[in-house]
Amino acid sequence: MEAGSAALGVADPAAVPARTRGAQPARIVAVFAAAVVAVVLLALVDLTLGTSRIGVGDLLGLLTGSGDDEALAVLVASRAPRVLAALIVGTALGLSGSALQSVARNPLASPDTLAVNAGAYFTVVLAAVTGLTLPFAVNGALAFVGGLGAAALVLAIARGGAEGPTRLVLAGSATMLALSSLTILLMLLFEQETAGMFAWGEGSIVQSGTSKVAQAAPVVLLAGVALVVWARRLDVLALGDDTAAVLGLDVRRTRVVSVLLAVLLAAVAVTVAGPIGFVGLTAPVIARLVAGRVPGLARHRLLLPLAALAGCVVVLGADVLLRLAVPGVAGVAIPTGIVTTLFGASVMVWLARRLRDSGPARSTASVGAHPATRARVALVVVVLALAVIAALVAGFLLGDRLLLTGDVANWFAGVSGRQVSFVLDQRSPRVLAALLAGAALGLAGTTVQAVARNPLAEPSLLGITGGAGVGAVLAIVLLPGGSFWIVSAAACVGALATFALVYTLANRRGLSSDRLVLVGIGVSAVATSLITLLVVLTSPWNTTMALTWLSGSTYGRTAEQVWPVAVALLVIVPLVVRWRRDLDVLAVDDDVARVLGVQLERTRLGLLIVTALLTAAAVSAIGVVGFVGLIAPHLARSLVGSSHTRVIPVAVLLGALLVSVADTLGRTVIAPAQIPAGLLTAMIGTPYFISLLWRTRRSAL
Repeated sequence: MEAGSAALGVADPAAVPARTRGAQPARIVAVFAAAVVAVVLLALVDLTLGTSRIGVGDLLGLLTGSGDDEALAVLVASRAPRVLAALIVGTALGLSGSALQSVARNPLASPDTLAVNAGAYFTVVLAAVTGLTLPFAVNGALAFVGGLGAAALVLAIARGGAEGPTRLVLAGSATMLALSSLTILLMLLFEQETAGMFAWGEGSIVQSGTSKVAQAAPVVLLAGVALVVWARRLDVLALGDDTAAVLGLDVRRTRVVSVLLAVLLAAVAVTVAGPIGFVGLTAPVIARLVAGRVPGLARHRLLLPLAALAGCVVVLGADVLLRLAVPGVAGVAIPTGIVTTLFGASVMVWLARRLRDSGPARSTASVGAHPATRARVALVVVVLALAVIAALVAGFLLGDRLLLTGDVANWFAGVSGRQVSFVLDQRSPRVLAALLAGAALGLAGTTVQAVARNPLAEPSLLGITGGAGVGAVLAIVLLPGGSFWIVSAAACVGALATFALVYTLANRRGLSSDRLVLVGIGVSAVATSLITLLVVLTSPWNTTMALTWLSGSTYGRTAEQVWPVAVALLVIVPLVVRWRRDLDVLAVDDDVARVLGVQLERTRLGLLIVTALLTAAAVSAIGVVGFVGLIAPHLARSLVGSSHTRVIPVAVLLGALLVSVADTLGRTVIAPAQIPAGLLTAMIGTPYFISLLWRTRRSAL
């Protein structure tokens, strides 16, 4: 179980007791003194920053008794609560992340990667939908239940982190995506009740008074003390389950109590300030890096307080940096969590780049593939083609107004009535956009899984979908009157730029499948934060725009918006078909590819560029849609075998069918309200993804 830490090249928690010998108290005291000084200085600087003109001199005047009432009011009502919230949130997340990393023995474990924050945030939004103003304690309890459920699911899938960092992060990312989809759905359906929660969902320490921090402080203090008291057990647990059991430790009880305390701390942080991203990852990593250079500091009774101080430094530093870079009201509107996510995702990418190859990657062809006769393949293709046609017809007929086949026939003939023409003129681009975008995502998933040799890889998990979304949203906010071709071009540029970044970062001493996925997830988190930042800076009240792109909706699509994805498919499908034999070889092994004369790097690079273009075209048509690129190729292999001559057409048909059905259901089940197609595909895809992880949980991917 120690493989996760070792593979990433960071301090191995299992070696903690060995490093306690030769402790140097003077150096330990110096480290803590430096950390405390850093926290105090950042807190003082943060107190001087805000929207009012009150500065350092006014605050110093309060200390000498010469200050005015306005300065006192600003300090008490706004700045002091904000700084106190930063201290409480930083402490809670630092302790929580450190405990989770120790329990999982994995430096990538955190409230973010274990979906604790996502679960807590979902339950808080769910409570807000009721329209009731709930007490802080009730909101905290709901957040705790949501976070605990998410963490339990992720840890169960990843066997407590025993199967390495990639599986743990993949399981957490899948669970987080499903919960995020449900959260976005609630925000879209209950826009007024959840007003202001979109930006808060990135984590904001802005407070109105000290009520929340006063109620949260005792809980954080008690949970933190309990973890420190529990520290000796965590030291023993770091030796490994078998050794710990021999030494008399109740391993199961230690894990359960530690996780409960960690989730409680994360839930309190979410209740106070929303899900501030990646503090629970970066703070423990910083603490462990320092502990690796100071003998004696790696014991949990010292490591936990150091992680808490590091968390305070991260949150306060992010807030100070934000207010210095964006002064005035705009700085208040930008959530602090955006800055911590940018920093934390960078730390995650850094850890992923240190990932050591764990040996040959499992061939994609061996996962879910079953031999199939030509007759079976032909039958599958015919059935799927008929299903796609049926979905296309259903898309025309169903929606907020039900139509008959005769209405559609008359519309095609140009003799339909005014009302029918109006409905179908609005509906037909949506139906075609969903169909074509689904086909593009199915093909993109097929290529990326073969290149990465990982059946769990897909464009959204590699950051390509998020990059395309950033490009599209950037074009919309900067050029609101621009044509859709400009938006499509921006999405392509964003996807290609993100792909280039992920590929460059992951290609360290050769392209590793695990490294590619981990870097992609980190970059994807950055992309999501950038979308939020763009919306908050340019159109803070128009959260529907961002939610539309993030949830994959066909709402408001026009005929011209269908053309980019249609052109992309017409150009790229023949290229991929031409590369079908190379895909078969790439999905097996690099050495086999070289022996057979495949130009490995050139072919791999070309296929990934094709993947980025297909994804960008799909995003420009319907926004960010996840898991289609995972489900379609995997189901295709299970139906027709591993040969890409067979997989390509089946995956394209399955992708088109999945998104088309999701779009039709989303327009029909709660009409006239609508559920974006991307949310339905995420809710369908996540259980499938989790079941795939569960079925293969005893073997490394």
